[in-house]
Amino acid sequence: MSLAPSTPVVSAALRTTVAADAPRKWKIPIAFTVFALIVLVSFGIIGDSREVSFGWSAASDAVKISDLTVTSRAFCIVLGLVMAALATAAWVLSYGRRKIPTWLIVPFGILFVWALVGWVGSGGRVPVEFLLTGALALSTPVVFGALAGVIGERVGVANIAIEGQLLMGAFLSAVTASITHSLVAGLVAAMLGGALVSLVLAAFSIKYLVDQIIVGVVLNALALGITNFFYSALLNNNSATLNYPGTLPFLPIPFLSDIPIIGGVFFDQRITTYAMFVLVPLVWFVLYKTRWGLRIRAVGEHPLAADTVGINVNRTRFWTVTVAGLIAGLGGAALTLGSVGAFVREMSAGQGYIALACVILGRWNPWLATLAALLFGFSRNFRIFAGQAGSTIPPDLIAMTPYLVTLIAVAGLVGRAVAPAAVGKPYVKA
Repeated sequence: MSLAPSTPVVSAALRTTVAADAPRKWKIPIAFTVFALIVLVSFGIIGDSREVSFGWSAASDAVKISDLTVTSRAFCIVLGLVMAALATAAWVLSYGRRKIPTWLIVPFGILFVWALVGWVGSGGRVPVEFLLTGALALSTPVVFGALAGVIGERVGVANIAIEGQLLMGAFLSAVTASITHSLVAGLVAAMLGGALVSLVLAAFSIKYLVDQIIVGVVLNALALGITNFFYSALLNNNSATLNYPGTLPFLPIPFLSDIPIIGGVFFDQRITTYAMFVLVPLVWFVLYKTRWGLRIRAVGEHPLAADTVGINVNRTRFWTVTVAGLIAGLGGAALTLGSVGAFVREMSAGQGYIALACVILGRWNPWLATLAALLFGFSRNFRIFAGQAGSTIPPDLIAMTPYLVTLIAVAGLVGRAVAPAAVGKPYVKA
């Protein structure tokens, strides 16, 4: 008697055959090897021989940690050797047709970043807490945008309008807080502004079946035009009354904020950053551990199957995209109330598009998208540090750092990422 194809033994054999015949993927091992050689040779062997000091404590810290002073060349050689070992592990895994795990990619990226910092900071002092705190602050709006992108695309709507949601949230938060003299009102207005842009996106793409990419791009241009017009017509000449909201205060958590290094980074922040700490695990939990999250992912992967079990596909998409807009609008408030304290023309500066890149780099996972956004924030803060450290790197190249890092990460480490199957595809009930 022959075994049916559904027999467990046959199924296991088929899985083994597929795994054995799967093509080997060499992109990540090659990228690892290139970056390891850059650190080992360029930063290390022929690098700067001066000393670099890593400062772990700020002047205001209650507990002081002594600086770590090492030779920049030796520091980079050691990190380069460790990176070479990780690259070797990546080659072995790829040869065995096994997936390169995230726990291997993340440490490799961290090692490269610290080697770069040690090379640029040679002959001076590297303020570690400043780098980490600044990176967190600069990445907060991008994290909110990335979370909005993950939620929207998980439900099947390509949220290209994140840039417009950030910009509208930033504008309304500054104006509302200035008029009402209430920063809380500014936060609420920012969320409503982001939701308003999302409502327009949802209405045109879900109800009227307009191409989602086109609608998103048009909404970004519309938000840019509206905010620029009102800035020139109203805010520019009345900044004291309409564009002077101030900034959210820092809220140190007793005792925890006194912990060296991590205290100032995680426990002495503004409410927008604390909200980010809460929203990242909350979005992950809702998407992967609740019935609502299961429905969202089902609608984004196979809307017809979701419809057959009684889920209203278009209604789920509509309200889910609106909730995503609320989160993106909060990112706009982080640009104004959580940073500079006033609205500036075009202040989102492409961060909404960077958030979309973080969604892809993070493979539509809230945690990984957040890590990608933190990488972008660190690269922006590194640009500031490199300028202050008197680096010999050309200033124009330093200014390109955040975007080069994002491009290299997406192209070199991610490659072809598979989006939810129904993203960008309108659903028409038969």
